[in-house]
This record gives sequence, structure tokens and C-alpha cells, in this order.
Amino acid sequence: MASDSDRKVSPVVTRFAPSPTGYLHIGGARTALFNWLYARHHGGRTLLRIEDTDQKRSTQDAIDKIIEGLDWLGLNFDDAPVFQSDRAERHAEVAHKLLEAGHAYKCFATPEELEQMRAEQRANKQPMRYDRRWRDRSESEAPDGAPFVIRLKVPTDGETTIHDAVQGDVTVKNAEIDDYVLLRADGTPTYMLAVVVDDHDMGVTHVIRGDDHLNNAFRQLPIIRAMDEIEGGWPDPVYGHVPLIHGPDGAKMSKRHGAVGVEGYRDEEGVLPEALFNYLLRLGWGHGDREEITKSEAIELFDLDGVGKGPARFDIKKLQNLNGHYIREADDARLAKIVAARMDRQADLDLLTQAMPVLKTRAKSINELVEGAAFLFAERPLEMTDKATGLLDDEARQRLAGLSEMLHVQNDWTSEALEATTKSYAEKLELGLGKLAQPMRAALTGTTTSPGIFDVLVLLGKEESLLRIDAQASPTGTEEND
Repeated sequence: MASDSDRKVSPVVTRFAPSPTGYLHIGGARTALFNWLYARHHGGRTLLRIEDTDQKRSTQDAIDKIIEGLDWLGLNFDDAPVFQSDRAERHAEVAHKLLEAGHAYKCFATPEELEQMRAEQRANKQPMRYDRRWRDRSESEAPDGAPFVIRLKVPTDGETTIHDAVQGDVTVKNAEIDDYVLLRADGTPTYMLAVVVDDHDMGVTHVIRGDDHLNNAFRQLPIIRAMDEIEGGWPDPVYGHVPLIHGPDGAKMSKRHGAVGVEGYRDEEGVLPEALFNYLLRLGWGHGDREEITKSEAIELFDLDGVGKGPARFDIKKLQNLNGHYIREADDARLAKIVAARMDRQADLDLLTQAMPVLKTRAKSINELVEGAAFLFAERPLEMTDKATGLLDDEARQRLAGLSEMLHVQNDWTSEALEATTKSYAEKLELGLGKLAQPMRAALTGTTTSPGIFDVLVLLGKEESLLRIDAQASPTGTEEND
């Protein structure tokens, strides 16, 4: 008998296996992330399988969005995607091997018989499961040419324990698992069979997925163990069932909690991929008190022993705060390109890049950057918010006219020099700087919020700044110098 030291240790192989019936759900994205990190941490491989056997609901658009979302998050896979629908013949081959070896059987029960069985179980308040009526009967008892399904002959005695890497030891009595269908009457495989065969053929060693699949593990293991008995080389995978993500109210994450797809956080919430990567990592996994963890650090630190057993609660404010951190850390030219792509009108990338250091100081989303940068490219006459208009009364317009005179002769157009000039004018009027800065902001941006007013002046440049101020400084509020 080989000792432990003699045994060859298989390299880690994980997989992410989404169904392409919609967007990349935030829970699925976290599952993909955990699989990717576990494989990278252990020097293994991670694979992508598209479980598209539900042809009525699976769409190419959903496949494209899933792959796009994974790419955006920075999760690269180690091989081309495997499409489950391409492998139906292989799934059927395994089902027939199980049938020939006596680990499966043909069931000729009609739909009407099965519905009557379920009705009786409901009436008697019994568990809803197949009653194994064809398990030990001869095929000769069925009418000639009768349609049949192939069911797995699940062990009925004893119990099965899974040593789950997240949940710990979980035990289920074998009698609680029904003889479920492997091949339908039309010869197509069921999900339960296809998953097991694909995991084996792809060499998957670790199945990391949501804990809503924990019961499936007890149904899938009998296939694995029967095939190992038949031909060998079908080891049990290591399971790690990760608790689901809940909303702030403790209910399962859904659309009523806001965006639930990755593209929603990217497009609607204005989240950077590194922020969502970091947030999903910390959603149910921890390493001390660390909140901000880079991708390289995550690969170094991640393991399943850091995953909690309880559901994680999604907190949009925490994500926004983390996003703000990554916005401040991001390269200005990169942010400028992202913001420019979202603006209503064509934007000057050089100007946007120059503006980023002051635009991003308090921004928590790309949306806020877009909103904050809008004044740079606004066309005159500016569209004014109601609050901005309220700041521009006759007295404020007169003060702007006086300031304009001083700024027209200003040669040093730097924030320091402009601040000195403005303060000097405010002192002359015996005003606090804010009394002058707020009407200036309204005149320059059309709003009451913006970066520092002297940064705004510098970014707009002397000519544009004075045209905007003069437009509001005149008695009628119309442009005189355009």
C-alpha cells in the first residue's frame, strides 16, 4: 500500500459554471472570484464552464455579458470556455455505463402515474420524492416500446458525510436521497448528471459554489462513487459551499436591494472593477481587520478557512466608500478615459486628466466624477440650477462685476495668485470669502457644488472663466463679450 508521501498530489483545479439565462449575478461573481483566487493561491488552474443545457432560456447575449463581466473584474481563466450543451453524448455515455453496471435502471412510470404519486404524498404530508417503483422490476413488465427515463440507483442504507471545506462535516441519511433521473425520455441528460461528468472530465479537484448547492453534493456523490467503482479514477472532489449573499434586511439578495448584476454596479453605480473585486473578496471572507486588499495580496492571502459559515450582508455604503478609495488611487489618465466615455458631449481628455486630482478627492463613484466634470465642457450660456440662480441676486452680480475687473488684469492665473486676488477683493468689501466664492461657483459652473473655486478658475482658463463671470455680472445676466 502506498504511503501518503508516495501518492501523487493532484494540482488544484477549480471551475466557475454559470447558467447563461441572464446577467452575471453579484453572487455568481463572488463564486467566480473565490474559485479564481483559490486556484491562484495554490498554483492551480481555474476553468469556465457555461451550463447552457436549458436551451429555451440560455441566450448568446447572456453568455457575452457573463464573459464580459468576468473580464471586467480581471478574472482570466486558464482555458477556453466549455459549453455543456456540446457534451450531451458524453453525458449519455456515462448514464449507460451506470445502467449496464447495475447502478442505474430504466423507469417506465408515466407522467400520470408520477402525478398521482405526488398527489398522494402531498395528501399524506410525506416528502416529495420518487417511490422507486421501477427500481427492482423487470423491463419485461413494461409495454413494448414504452418510453422510459434512466434513474440512478442511490444507496438506501447508511449515511453519507461530506467534509466540507467551509461548512465542516455535514451528514445526510442515504434514504433521504431519491433515485433521480439521469437521462430523460428524449435521451437528454439532466443537470445533476452533466455537472458530475463535466467536473470529472475537466479534472476539477475543488467544487467551490453557493451553499444552496450543498444538497446537490449528496446527490452527485453517488454518481462519482459508482463510476469510480466501474472504471476507477473518479475521486471525490473537495467541496466548499459558500453562504449566500443577503441584502441589508437579511433577505436573499434580489433586485429590490438595487443592482444585482455586475454590469449594474459598473454602469449604474459607477464602480471600478478593483473596488468590486475587493468588496466581493471581503464579503464573507476576512483576513484580520484588513479592508483594502489588492489583487496580488488577495492571491497571497486567500484560502477557504477564511470564509465564514453565515450569510454575508451586502452594504452599498461600504462598497461606495471602498470605491472612493480606489478612485483616489487610480491613474488620472485612466479615469479620464472612463469619464469621457460617459459624458453627453465630447470631452478633452487632456483637460479631464488635468482635472482628475481635484475632481476625485471626494468622489465615491464614476457617476460623481462625470457630474463633477460637466462644468468643464458646458456651453455658454450655462444652464443654471435653481439653487445657483438663487445665489445670483443683484448684489451678488455687482460683486462679480467688481471681481471681474480685477481678474481681467490678473496675469498670474494660478490657484495661489487667484486666491490672493479674491481674498483681497473680499476684504475690501468686508465680506467673508464664502460670500464671494458661492456666487463665483454659480457663475462658473451653474451649480452650487464643484471642486475648489480657484481650481475651477485654473481648469477653465482665464478667457472662459471671465466669459462665464461676465455673463452673470451684467445687469441682465446675458453675455456681453461672446
